[in-house]
Amino acid sequence: VRDCILVNSLNNSKMVFYFTSREPYNMLIYMGKDKFENEELIAYGLPEDIWFHVDNLSSAHVYLRLPIGNTIDDIPEEVLEDCTQLVKQNSIQGCKQNNVSIVYTPWSNLKKTQGMEVGQVGFHDQKLVRKTKIAKKINTVVNRLLKTKNEEYPDLRAMQQGRLSEIRLDEKNLKEKEKRDEKTKIEAQKKEEDLRSYKDFMKPEKMTSNLDVGDNLEEDFM
Repeated sequence: VRDCILVNSLNNSKMVFYFTSREPYNMLIYMGKDKFENEELIAYGLPEDIWFHVDNLSSAHVYLRLPIGNTIDDIPEEVLEDCTQLVKQNSIQGCKQNNVSIVYTPWSNLKKTQGMEVGQVGFHDQKLVRKTKIAKKINTVVNRLLKTKNEEYPDLRAMQQGRLSEIRLDEKNLKEKEKRDEKTKIEAQKKEEDLRSYKDFMKPEKMTSNLDVGDNLEEDFM
């Protein structure tokens, strides 16, 4: 189909197509060359990735990599349009239809079980799956994305391991900081308690002068 940008599945080399979303967001969007690359993307995604697919039709698996700390709720409408237009364009049937439904969900919600075909996925939690509908193809969006297209051969496993190592280190540092903060808090509370005890001890009504005890001393030694 000339009007559709389809991934060439004849080449068996590992390849990932990268795109850049519109300014000022400039977010990374990527997809596999074919269903075999899709298998690797399913296995070696990152926690920040959002997966897109045409609902109930064959299509490319398109991923959006969110900035660290962002969630699916933080996707700008313009970037969502970029992702949905790209996945529609890379569907043999979807690219020729109007009012196409697109599903998207966090990468971590993808579920792969034995017996599934290559490139096929399910979901751990259906409640985390969202849907949106595209009325029609927007050529300006698709053409702009294609101008940013870049072909690479990344080590997806190494990238995932590197990111997970960063997360574990961040979690370790956070726990250590929480311990330090808790220790500082306890020490501050103890100082405050000691200060209150000292102030309470130094109240005039609880203090005794030499004049107060003088008569008693004279009586004791007479």
